[in-house]
Amino acid sequence: MSAPFGPYVVTLDDITKQLRRTFAGFIDRRTGKNTTYTMVDAGLSAFSVFFMQSPSFLEYQRSLEQRRGENNARTLFGVHDIPSDNHTRNLLDPTPPSAVEPMYAYLFNALEQAGVVDAHRSVGQTLLLALDGTEYFSSANIHCEHCSTRRHANGKVTYVHTAVTPVLVKPGSDKVIALAPEFVQPQDGALKQDCELTAAKRWLARHGTHFSHLKTTVLGDDLYCHEPFCRTLQSLGLGFILVCKPTSHATVYDWVAHLERSGAVHTVVHTRWTGKRHETDTYRFAHAIPLCDADGALEVNWCELTTTDGHGKILYRNAFATTFALTAERVVEVVAAGRSRWKIENENNNVLKTKGYHFEHNYGHGQQHLSSLLASLIILAFLTHTVLEWMDDSYRLLRQKLPSRQRLFNDIRTLTTYLCFDSWTALTAFMLNSFEPPPPQPETG
Repeated sequence: MSAPFGPYVVTLDDITKQLRRTFAGFIDRRTGKNTTYTMVDAGLSAFSVFFMQSPSFLEYQRSLEQRRGENNARTLFGVHDIPSDNHTRNLLDPTPPSAVEPMYAYLFNALEQAGVVDAHRSVGQTLLLALDGTEYFSSANIHCEHCSTRRHANGKVTYVHTAVTPVLVKPGSDKVIALAPEFVQPQDGALKQDCELTAAKRWLARHGTHFSHLKTTVLGDDLYCHEPFCRTLQSLGLGFILVCKPTSHATVYDWVAHLERSGAVHTVVHTRWTGKRHETDTYRFAHAIPLCDADGALEVNWCELTTTDGHGKILYRNAFATTFALTAERVVEVVAAGRSRWKIENENNNVLKTKGYHFEHNYGHGQQHLSSLLASLIILAFLTHTVLEWMDDSYRLLRQKLPSRQRLFNDIRTLTTYLCFDSWTALTAFMLNSFEPPPPQPETG
């Protein structure tokens, strides 16, 4: 079966080689002679746990090494010597998550070369970049210098870690392209506690120009739909479709009411059959509405979708502020794009938390960067699986033959606990052979 996006192929062996180059640049604070384990071994050991979706993977491989003199951490991931879990944590703690970004760039470039990124284009032939924050650690006791704090009325403090997890989404697709995360954490010289919106601005400062060149539209919830952030997007050459709620945008909705009285709010109605009932989609849209009550306020275009059933019951309602010029045809595309923002929750954050990646599991907190570095490696493992599903024939075939990613890695976890495979290719070939029909039996007289 050929790759679906052309001849450009990336295998786990290719990815592992690039991982070695990336991890070789990790910060090594050791000054003594205890350098048995390399930073590459520490990085690959941690990544292998997340890739295999098995918190006990290294424990199993140490046992396999004792029994067989070989292990899959070495043959599949190139780990020369497996450090202990505590040693791995101590080695990785000084390295910030930004050190992993070259891997995200490498995998994104591979997807570009294969045509996957262009296939993700949507409204106006733009890429849809969804932004959202998600909390992945919370404790009343464990904390580090990069924790945010949540102070309660009873005087207690909760320490938390939150990440902004940008992804490329597309309406109708169940796959997202995960991008390098940005972490909400105290900033040097800042008087206020860091927040999701400020972290998103930092991410855009590093990556916004690149995505502007790729012609990108930013999606976000109501938090992002305020004038300073929208002007930041415009200054970078990025379009936007952002949730715009009446409760937080009184000026916008005062203008909508005024324009409606003058007949400047346009309405488009579509009725469709879902297979069970008729539903009616009512789109409304208007142009050049000030986003806030101020002289020289940024003007946006506004659109709204209300979906009702045959009895007039409202099933869905949401509205968006956008840079797109709206027409009766374009408003349907813009709303579909705006609604796809939910994929950052359903196809990314929830997958990371509930589908085997254990994103909220405390693999180790550390005193410096360990928590955020490990979180970045977990997201990188998810991106790697996505890349392999698009670009590795054997992996894609296994995903097609097995009912879920979790079932696939349950099988891999079992096999690699008892058997050692020379390579990723050998492992996937072994699994695919089990799906081959048995040879015909000779006829008996």
